[in-house]
Amino acid sequence: MSTPVARPRVAVFKFSSCAGCQLQILNIEDQLLAVVGAVDFAYFVMAKRENVPGPYDLGFVEGAITSTEEVKKIKQVRGQVRKLVALGSCACFGGLPSLKNSRTQREVEAEVYEHPGAICSIPAAGIDRYVPVDGLLRGCPIDTDELLELVKAELLGITPSLRTHSVCMECKLQENPCLFQTRGEVCLGPVTSAGCGARCPSNGRACHGCRGPSDDPNARSLAQAMWEAGLTREEIYRRFQLYAGDTQAFQEGGRLP
Repeated sequence: MSTPVARPRVAVFKFSSCAGCQLQILNIEDQLLAVVGAVDFAYFVMAKRENVPGPYDLGFVEGAITSTEEVKKIKQVRGQVRKLVALGSCACFGGLPSLKNSRTQREVEAEVYEHPGAICSIPAAGIDRYVPVDGLLRGCPIDTDELLELVKAELLGITPSLRTHSVCMECKLQENPCLFQTRGEVCLGPVTSAGCGARCPSNGRACHGCRGPSDDPNARSLAQAMWEAGLTREEIYRRFQLYAGDTQAFQEGGRLP
């Protein structure tokens, strides 16, 4: 009689975020049931009451790192997992929490906390600023098909097929008219990573860059086009910063010479 193979132990952790990416995991119960039989969600506070300590084979982290306390915690998490995946734009790049980076951290502390100084606020950043990361699941929130692709690849011991070309390519495949050219709507599709199926442009809305930078984005060229379209330097900077925080590829594009 063969010995049963131990199921990989999976953990899901939350830092500064809205919990939307964790909700995406729960939104695919019917598809996840097929995977649950092959993996053990040993730690997932949002989904279960009984959670067990590590070590874990695979760890998902949602949320940006925004305080010194979270820096300590993410390092502890890294020490408990064999492979660590950033879950969503906040964990990948800083996401929406990085909007606070344009202010001094003392101002943030004074506005948010009853006793400023009790928690030391730091500029929001993705988790890879502080620990090594084995994979990125982009998006705000994440795409459930990409989540399943990554989990299946981990079970099979292969590299997941995750797209990092631009949203513009997906628009062209769907024969969408360019909103920048036809309607003058500033779109971050040329520099944003694909994988969403160009969901916003396909519904008549410009891309806001929620999936972060694509491979080798020419952000400086797009910033110049925004400038010529009439946007101010501050507006251009904010467009690039909105989801990608201080990601170098976008920050360089968001600051015109």
